Amino acid sequence: CKLEIAKLQQKLKILQNQLLLGEWQLKDLKEHKYYWVKSKETKFKNHEIEKDVYLPTTSGSLIVYDHDCSAVYNSGKTTSGYYRVRPKSIAEPFLVYCDMLDGGGWTVFQRRSNGKVNFNRGWNEYKSGFGLFQGKKDEYWLGNDYLHALLSNKNNLLKIDLMDWKGVKKHAFYEDFQIKDEKDNYGVEFGTYSGDAGDALSGGANFDMQWSASHQGMSFSTPDRDNDRFLGGNCATENNCGWWFNRTRCHAANLNGHYYKEGVYQGNYDNGIIWVTWQGFWYSLKYTAMKVRPPSFIDLLGSGDG
Repeated sequence: CKLEIAKLQQKLKILQNQLLLGEWQLKDLKEHKYYWVKSKETKFKNHEIEKDVYLPTTSGSLIVYDHDCSAVYNSGKTTSGYYRVRPKSIAEPFLVYCDMLDGGGWTVFQRRSNGKVNFNRGWNEYKSGFGLFQGKKDEYWLGNDYLHALLSNKNNLLKIDLMDWKGVKKHAFYEDFQIKDEKDNYGVEFGTYSGDAGDALSGGANFDMQWSASHQGMSFSTPDRDNDRFLGGNCATENNCGWWFNRTRCHAANLNGHYYKEGVYQGNYDNGIIWVTWQGFWYSLKYTAMKVRPPSFIDLLGSGDG
């Protein structure tokens, strides 16, 4: 009887959170006139994020083999830190940072914070992952195989944390975030956007930009594996990193780009850490983190711990 009650309470929580998200989006649609693209654009107007940009000390058990950080959280481990997780399709557990703020359960698969890790890597390294997995500010790419396995349950919520060199923070949420497997070149798909950073993954509000720079449905490319739609070259080579590039303009967002300090930069290519709907092509951000979790954890949305 207690087990059935617990299951019903969990289902009720999921429905309540879906209703809450719908109410936010409906309210914003009534208050604003948006430029419509394939995905609906909404914003969290009064969203507040924490002022402290630096992350607390990592912690957590290294012998926890839950599916992802949401399962770690549900098991009672609610401290942010590094944990070992193992989705069903992965033979061996792997280490990942779990952000237990914002309601808990965020699995962080990308972080840029100091430029110490080189993101100009080949296909196999992006496939298996690279970077540092020890300190609270360490940079890494978790690995496309791991990311695909983590997202196998579908209906995932992506949260992207961004910060410029003045300490200003923005964020973007995407529902239904999915990554395909290697035979489909780890293609990316995503649904409705919300947040205050602008919908860069969809290319912004300009049709020309959406055609040449939207990331919807794009395959993953690296300098040694050209899967983009740019006939004149390899976007990954120009941008010195792996990412879901499009055609002529290559991108409207690139969080794996070169780490330029102080923000504004110049060069032959706009290859910095870019979120074009916020700071444009020629401003490289100081901090980014990409994280996923089931949408049932949408209770408290803040700047996060990862």
